[in-house]
Amino acid sequence: MSNATHLSNGLIELENEPSQTLSFEETVRARRSFRSFLPTPVPNAQILQVLEDAQYSPSNCNTQPWNTHIVSGEKIKELGRILTEQNEAENFTPDFSFDMECFYGTYSERRIEHGKTFYEAMGVARGDKIARHKAAAKNYTFYGAPHVALLFMPSFGDNVRVGGDIGMYGQTFLLSLTARGLGGIPQTAIGFFAQTIREYLGISDELKLMFAIAFGYPDFTAPVNSVRMGRVPVSESVTFHH
Repeated sequence: MSNATHLSNGLIELENEPSQTLSFEETVRARRSFRSFLPTPVPNAQILQVLEDAQYSPSNCNTQPWNTHIVSGEKIKELGRILTEQNEAENFTPDFSFDMECFYGTYSERRIEHGKTFYEAMGVARGDKIARHKAAAKNYTFYGAPHVALLFMPSFGDNVRVGGDIGMYGQTFLLSLTARGLGGIPQTAIGFFAQTIREYLGISDELKLMFAIAFGYPDFTAPVNSVRMGRVPVSESVTFHH
């Protein structure tokens, strides 16, 4: 049985004891993307436990293609400064394309509702472009998280299978964080600066940056962290064939 406290805003807070974890059901339902973190570093032993959990993720032909780089301390602060500068200069160097306008129909509606909900939680008015820009730029300082995991991958064929493997690894990583009373947020925006990050960390050009996960202890007092995005019912996304 987990040592968890169910908060009034729907969050589940776990006492910071390494031996305590949430149940599977609690973990899946408690996981969310946090956008504000406490500066307190996570002990190395706990980070290693999360990484060991993620290592058990499935992969095509057991290739285990994830190549994860954890950045903390002064390194993450300096990287945040570099990415902020590159973003302001619009010096994008992504390994994979991404176009917000590619979403259509229901998917586009969900995307718009997602952005509206989070900007409102941060007190940003719809027409305030400057405030929206500043809010989006928090991506590049990792929302104040003391750690970030950069998920690199080798390139094979059209990358669909290896991309799926990295996604499963990332989900396992996020669930392990949640089960241990920590929090994270997957950041595809960090992938816009893949070459910049490779050069800063001395990573081979053969490895491509899929996305990042900023993580640490969530700041439960931040209004943006009280947001709980809805999910459509199973009946809208699953078809049973008998």
